[in-house]
Amino acid sequence: MKKYAYLLFFIAILSCKKEVKPITKPIKKPKPVLKYGYDISKYTIIEDTVKKNETFGSILDKNHVLNPTINKIVTNSKDVFDIARQLRVGKTYTIFTSKDSLEKAQIFVYHPNRIEDVVFDFRDSIFSKINRKEIKTILKAGSGIIESNLSNAIQKENINYNVTYGLSDIYAWTIDFFHLQKGDKFKVIYEEKFINDTISVGIGKIKAAYFEHNRKPFYAFRFIADSIHKIPEYYDEQATNLRRAFLKAPLKFSNRISSRYNLNRRIKLYGNRRRPHKGTDFPSPIGTPIIATANGTVIKSSYTGGNGNFVKIKHNSTYSTQYLHMKKRKVRVGDFVKQGDVIGWIGMTGHTSGPHVCYRFWKNGVQVDPFKQKLPSADPMKKEIKPKYFKFIEPLKQQLEQIPFKDNKIENDSIKLQAISKL
Repeated sequence: MKKYAYLLFFIAILSCKKEVKPITKPIKKPKPVLKYGYDISKYTIIEDTVKKNETFGSILDKNHVLNPTINKIVTNSKDVFDIARQLRVGKTYTIFTSKDSLEKAQIFVYHPNRIEDVVFDFRDSIFSKINRKEIKTILKAGSGIIESNLSNAIQKENINYNVTYGLSDIYAWTIDFFHLQKGDKFKVIYEEKFINDTISVGIGKIKAAYFEHNRKPFYAFRFIADSIHKIPEYYDEQATNLRRAFLKAPLKFSNRISSRYNLNRRIKLYGNRRRPHKGTDFPSPIGTPIIATANGTVIKSSYTGGNGNFVKIKHNSTYSTQYLHMKKRKVRVGDFVKQGDVIGWIGMTGHTSGPHVCYRFWKNGVQVDPFKQKLPSADPMKKEIKPKYFKFIEPLKQQLEQIPFKDNKIENDSIKLQAISKL
């Protein structure tokens, strides 16, 4: 009887067991591949370049977007990016079109530079934004020995080419870069900007530099001595400002003169008659930026038959300058401009036989030759600031001394100074 009872008990237990189902893992969906924040599997991607005579409207029209929608996109996006005015030939763009038979554009991404992407989303409502890539700034060092000119030496040593322009600006009044000597040397500590850690997108600040010209040393250290305006200047090892109140020329990296100030000049344009030329002509290709040679306020921005498009700047109660024959003016009367600001572009407006800027210089209301004037230096550093400056430049000077010259070659990345956090 007991055996029978035990048998019934085990049968009952076995009958209560649940059926065990095999364990199956859930299938993971693949992560969508995103481009500019959009799943590319949902669209047909078109990548192209803006061609001559193309407009934003003509590009979207080819991709089946109607004019009323195009006008709304332009109007609604002006505060973010004025695409109708700022679209440039040669720049690239990306279009996301629908995958149906209409192939209608849904999203337009414009690439004005390597750092920014401008997104125009008009799938339902119109939306626009600017995506900025993360920039990493690295402090770098380089050196070189001049064999022919500065730009060749910069390229040879694999230093960012923009350093050429930076050094020419810093030493504009102390070194004539058009008459460098073979064997002149330079060292520089500068910031270089990168996206994705590898793609260079230009330079930042030049922290310090050393130039040896005709065996004479020239130091330059970037320092903010003016606590009110906080404008950085470059000073030498004795705290002397390297900048003059006026630049030598209204063009960057060019001092070539085709005609000087001459009160007895004969001009072919006027039948070879003697006619005073009270300006200095700097030739350059049409479209070259013209810069203000000193800080000041624009008192004239106009057009006349002889001068063409021109700008006149009052710098103080003593000095004024004028810039003639511009293709286009960038500034208006009343604008305050700083030394080096672009105020227009080289053209051939007015009475001129070739593209150039005629640079005129007034002192106490009289036109004079700027190259025969003893022009004032920029504001000197205040005495109470100098101890702080000397302490500031001490480690920079030591770093410059540690940068070697070696058989005209130096590995630019061999000197690891420090990494700087992103801007």
